[in-house]
Amino acid sequence: MDILLGLLAILIVLGIAFLMSNDRKNINYRGIGVMLVGQILTTWFMFATEIGQAVINGISAGFNKLIEFGSDGVSFILGGVARTEGGSIFFFDVLLLIIFFSTILSVLTYLKILPPIIKYLGGFLSKITGLPKIESFNAVNSIFFGQSEALLAIKSQFHHLNKNRLYIVSASAMGSVSASIVGAYIQILPAEYVLVALPLNMFSALMIASVIAPVTVPKEEDHVDIKDVSTDKSIFEAMGNGALDGGKIALIVAAMLVAFIASLNLVNWLIQFIFAGVTLQEILGYILAPLGILMGIDASEVIRAGGVMGTKIVTNEFVAMLEFEKMLGAMSEKTIGIVTVFLTSFANFSSIGIIAGSVQAIDSKKAVEVSGFGMKLLIGATLASILSATVAGLFL
Repeated sequence: MDILLGLLAILIVLGIAFLMSNDRKNINYRGIGVMLVGQILTTWFMFATEIGQAVINGISAGFNKLIEFGSDGVSFILGGVARTEGGSIFFFDVLLLIIFFSTILSVLTYLKILPPIIKYLGGFLSKITGLPKIESFNAVNSIFFGQSEALLAIKSQFHHLNKNRLYIVSASAMGSVSASIVGAYIQILPAEYVLVALPLNMFSALMIASVIAPVTVPKEEDHVDIKDVSTDKSIFEAMGNGALDGGKIALIVAAMLVAFIASLNLVNWLIQFIFAGVTLQEILGYILAPLGILMGIDASEVIRAGGVMGTKIVTNEFVAMLEFEKMLGAMSEKTIGIVTVFLTSFANFSSIGIIAGSVQAIDSKKAVEVSGFGMKLLIGATLASILSATVAGLFL
């Protein structure tokens, strides 16, 4: 029954995307089918095979070792403040580690290690799905870099992007997460589900966006340029710029957490003037409950889980993750997996502004188009998160 409900959820998600499509005649059904099969095989491999489990454990161990190195740097500048008896300080123990991960990504980009890997993975994805190379490159690139960085990597090719192509690259950026932040995520929620979400979200974002905004590109225009992805002149400049970028991200996340958590508490306080004991999370939980059941969440857990998913959409993934972390002991493993995969993306209201601002810095005319389909972008990215979580739930 769970499998049938999951398949029904997948059909409903794709059906909603189809109804939102602005060019149904040119939808690349073959590519969407290939990506759906790719999602299912990836999830099966990671969850149901010993090799897949070894891969996840290996990657998780690698992240944990990097976290140890990063923690040494944090402890040095704080003189041990980050490790207090009886707990930790979130900003010091989690957010500041983003600086170290951002530095590593910057160095790997400067050394021309990451760009060719991303380019060829994107080329392979383009070949098997029939999607254009820029969109495929951007989808893979979005696994490693944040929304702004992923879009900046293709800034020299923005003049090639019509409205539909712009929608797809924006949806990929919103539907994924940055590798520099993954280290922070896995300190809050189970690493295996966070890591599985990365490839699943890449496929989901492309699938949903390709249904909503189909594209066809002539072969002579279908190419990717990765020559200018890094402007650093030395490895030390790359380290410095990576550290500064990571510091900005950490401060931005911290500022957003202060604003959103305080605002959420304010909204709950106002709601309780009218409905005593009721919170926004509970309201969102009831709204998303039917969908949660289709995704595979147990009926006894769906209200609380739905509230967390709704919180992520109206605030951001960190606020929702911190809230869900408190519930882990009372949730089944299947619900933990489904909700974690759903939360591991940038699909929330604040991302509309981030993406529009990033595009504004590249091409002001394109930014107007992004602002125009902002809500459609959020709905598409949210559908992608639902799709990823549902596929994960089929194997839990």
